[in-house]
Amino acid sequence: MHADIAFSAMLFAREVHKNQVRRYTGNPYSDHLAEVAGIVATAAHAYPHHMRDQMIAVAWLHDCVEDQGVQHHTLIEKFGMPIADGVRWLSDLEKGNRQERKAASRARLARAPDWVQTIKCADLISNTSSIVKHDPTFAVTYLQEKRELLAVLTNVDMGLWHLAAAQANVQAISKRERERENDRKSATKDMALLRLP
Repeated sequence: MHADIAFSAMLFAREVHKNQVRRYTGNPYSDHLAEVAGIVATAAHAYPHHMRDQMIAVAWLHDCVEDQGVQHHTLIEKFGMPIADGVRWLSDLEKGNRQERKAASRARLARAPDWVQTIKCADLISNTSSIVKHDPTFAVTYLQEKRELLAVLTNVDMGLWHLAAAQANVQAISKRERERENDRKSATKDMALLRLP
């Protein structure tokens, strides 16, 4: 395994996601993949040398099955079994309602190898700030699901885990504080209206 595999994964991911954009911003989806790969690169130093490029490659490829329908056998042919299996661990392909899908996803990721859990943690970090900023209503549900997922990611790089947990909790607290402040402003305005002659 060498740096060329991570570079090849980046090129492949950019190609298969070339027509996909981020939901809230309209930015190229590859921006998210690059962010996840960058976050993973900061944690990969804690893993054996042969794992580092593999982790970065999987970070680039982590959504290609789920979002673009790339087949597992294609990933095996292009990148080898360990990378293809890493992507499979990270692919949310469960069926059922949202609650059932999220429970099945948590169960799958709880069994995932530590390096896969670390990539998932990087994905959470990348996604959380965007969702909170652009869809605060959905963020309430999203952040709760992320806290439940973090509870089962027990083999993850702890530096990333703490960052993701702090981000999920701070974002939730910040949203509650904004809501309370809006409630206070509304109540103050209502009180002022009541005092009018």
